[in-house]
Amino acid sequence: MAASFVVVLLGVVVAVLCASPVVAREAQNAVESASAFRSRATDPNTEVKFDFTPFLIQYKSGRVQRLMGTSVVPATSLDPRTGVSSRDVVVDAATGLAARLYLPSTSSTHHAHRNGKGGGKRLPVLLYFHGGAFVVESAFGPAYHGYLNALAASAGVLAVSVNYRLAPEHPLPAAYDDAWAAMQWVLRNARADPWLANHADVSRVFLAGDSAGGNIAHNLAMRVGEQQQHHHQFLLSTGSSTNIIKGVALLDPYFLGGNSAGPAAARAWGFICAGRYGTGHPFVNPAAGLPRAAWRTMPAPRVLVTVSGRDGLGPWQRAYVDAVRASGWPGTARLYVTPGEGHCFFLSNLQSPKAAMHMATLAAFVNGGS
Repeated sequence: MAASFVVVLLGVVVAVLCASPVVAREAQNAVESASAFRSRATDPNTEVKFDFTPFLIQYKSGRVQRLMGTSVVPATSLDPRTGVSSRDVVVDAATGLAARLYLPSTSSTHHAHRNGKGGGKRLPVLLYFHGGAFVVESAFGPAYHGYLNALAASAGVLAVSVNYRLAPEHPLPAAYDDAWAAMQWVLRNARADPWLANHADVSRVFLAGDSAGGNIAHNLAMRVGEQQQHHHQFLLSTGSSTNIIKGVALLDPYFLGGNSAGPAAARAWGFICAGRYGTGHPFVNPAAGLPRAAWRTMPAPRVLVTVSGRDGLGPWQRAYVDAVRASGWPGTARLYVTPGEGHCFFLSNLQSPKAAMHMATLAAFVNGGS
C-alpha cells in the first residue's frame, strides 16, 4: 500500500509542476485528500480494534465510541406519574461507583411491613442492575429512570439502582465487584442514610436486573452464598443471624452456553472480560459451569427468571432454571415466559399490556406471590 501511494503521489507532483493553474490546484487537492486518507488509515484514533455494533466501537488508541445508552436524566424530587422520589448517592468515590435510590410515596406502599419500634412502614430493599451488554447504559439513563420509578411504585420497594463500571475500560469482574460494594454500602448505611434509616427493612433484600444486570444479580447472589457458607462475613456485616436475601429476579438475563454460544458471542464475551474467562465459565454459563453443591449455596429461597419468546438467549435462560431446580437447592425457581417479544421488551413501552403483566409478575414476586 505504501509503494502504490508513493507512485500516485509522484504522479500528482509531476502534474502540479507541468499543468495549468486549474489542473495544478486540482492535483494539489488530490495530494491533500490522499494524504488525509493515508493518515486516517494509520491513525490509531480511527483504526478499529473491536466493532461491537450496535453498542460501541473501540479504536486501537483505546478510545471508545459508544453508539447508544449515553443519555442521562437527573433524579427527581417527585415523579408526577408514579409519585416516586429519587436521589443519587456516591457508593465509592475512589472507583466512581454511584447509585440512584427510589422511594415510593406512602400511598403506594401497601406491601410494606410495619416496624415494631414505631409502627411505621418499612419497605423491602431491591438492588437493581441495569442491562447493556456490560458496555453501555447507565442507572441514570432515561429508560432505567422510568422503569425504576414504575417498579418502586408497583412493588412498594426502596430501589437502589447501581451505576456499575462498564467494559472495556473496566472489564469484568469490575461490575461484579461494584455489585458487592453496593450491597455492602446498603448494609453499612442502613442507619446512616436518611431514606434507608427511615424507610428500609434491610432484613428483606431482593436482587434484580435485566440482561447483563441479570447476570450481575445472579453472580452477586452466588458470592453472598459463598461468603455465608465459608466466611460468615456477610451475616456478620448485617448483624443478623438469618439470611437477608429474600429473592433474586433475573429478567432476560445474559447467559451463554459454552461452545454453543457461537463465535460472535464468544468474541463479545472475551471483549467484555478482557479474555479472562471463557464462555464455559460459571460467570456466564452457570447452567453448565456450576457444580450442584455450588447451586445449593444460593442464599435466596426464591428465584424468578423471565424469558422473552424471541430472545436469542432464551435457551440458556431456560437451562439456568433447569439447573437450579435439579441441583438440590431447597428453594423455588419460577420461569415466566412472554411469547412473541424480543430481548428486554418491557423496558421500551411500560404501558403495553405485556410489559404491564411483566411488571405485575415482578411486583408479585417481591411481595411473596408466585
